[in-house]
Amino acid sequence: MNISMGKVVVVFILLASVAAGAGLYYLQVYGYYQEIAEAEVRLVVNASGQSETITTSAIEAIDADSSPIRYRACFATDLSLEAAAATYAPVEKAVPRNAPGWFSCFDADAIGAALKAGTAQAFLSEKNIHFGVDRVVALTVDGRGYVWHELNKCGAKAYDGTIVGEECPKRD
Repeated sequence: MNISMGKVVVVFILLASVAAGAGLYYLQVYGYYQEIAEAEVRLVVNASGQSETITTSAIEAIDADSSPIRYRACFATDLSLEAAAATYAPVEKAVPRNAPGWFSCFDADAIGAALKAGTAQAFLSEKNIHFGVDRVVALTVDGRGYVWHELNKCGAKAYDGTIVGEECPKRD
């Protein structure tokens, strides 16, 4: 059997590419995430501007140190949407970020559709939880809640390379 050196090199490159691709996929979808055992959900009160913890149950949360926008959580609450709307700071034009497929309680498309249909409303949980990143909570009429991180104006500027300006907090 006469195998040329070129064929061996091509097979090696192909195998190395497949292994690298599989490794990158694993790291992006599974590797960096960790489940959070204890998490609380807070909302910013309109009157005071301070955040307070709301009552939750069945909370599931994940996060990753590799990015400030990877946090996701799902929970149940007895807080009605009407009571929340009267008490807590709303977030306009909130867009939930996709979660890994294995974190099945968080369906960004369904949450986005509920926000658009008015069967859910988004509220501010914490401003600048990381530099340029706000924590957002969406509550639904059926007592479910979802949490994710969104870039705020300062974060959008900082990450696209625009000069941030004085209105943004100092970076840690």
